[in-house]
Amino acid sequence: MTFETLKAAYVQLDIRLGDMAANLDSARKDLERLGGDGVKLAVLPEMWSCGFDNRNLAEHARRTPEFLDTLSGIAGRYGMLISGSMPEATEEGIYNTLYLVDADGSVAGTYRKVHLFTGTGEERYFLAGDRSVVCDTSIGPIGLMICYDLRFPEICRVLALKGAQIVVIPAQWPKIRVSRWDILAQARATENQLYVVGANRCGRDYDYQYGGHSIIVDPSGEVLAWAGDEPAIGVAEISFERLEKVRNHMPSLRERVPTAYEI
Repeated sequence: MTFETLKAAYVQLDIRLGDMAANLDSARKDLERLGGDGVKLAVLPEMWSCGFDNRNLAEHARRTPEFLDTLSGIAGRYGMLISGSMPEATEEGIYNTLYLVDADGSVAGTYRKVHLFTGTGEERYFLAGDRSVVCDTSIGPIGLMICYDLRFPEICRVLALKGAQIVVIPAQWPKIRVSRWDILAQARATENQLYVVGANRCGRDYDYQYGGHSIIVDPSGEVLAWAGDEPAIGVAEISFERLEKVRNHMPSLRERVPTAYEI
């Protein structure tokens, strides 16, 4: 199926630490509302199923396949792609993994968070991924990033060079630095001339207040949807014709000079 335009959305949740049933109930209600409104791509926050309940990650990770099945059912019922990160259990340890479910309910791809945020000790509980991921989906190529990855322009540039037209970014970005989230989301969209759909959480756990400000940015850097700091859903139109016009008008991706960037 080829789309010229489609509706994309973020789902901004106040995640309840360790309360998987409550988080699933909140996410399901918002996703079903969006599916009924014809949205074709929905993005949930980072670790939306359980939050950073790090002491109980192994227990939460065991339920990730169950939660993924629920997302697959919703995706297939509404013909909607759904993405969000959850803990993934492996023999080596646990990853913070972004799952992208396609419109038929199949898993189009997964991405293990590469840049772990040492400021909150993520490296003590999670293994780091080691590769960038662009998924081929029913609506086109989608690049995957998670939260702290936003501070590393290299990874988003690689996604663009691999063909991504949309990048989804689930996050748990703190309120004290939420202005950086705003700036960086717009920068990554602008410099790579693609759509960014960022879903940040809101609310509080431990001593952290989260900033919300979930955002959808177009390839020129224009903000199409922007949340406050309360639970919210936001919808904006993605136009692939618009993307091509931006890239043709300002051909910065084509006019790169990689030999000048060597260290």
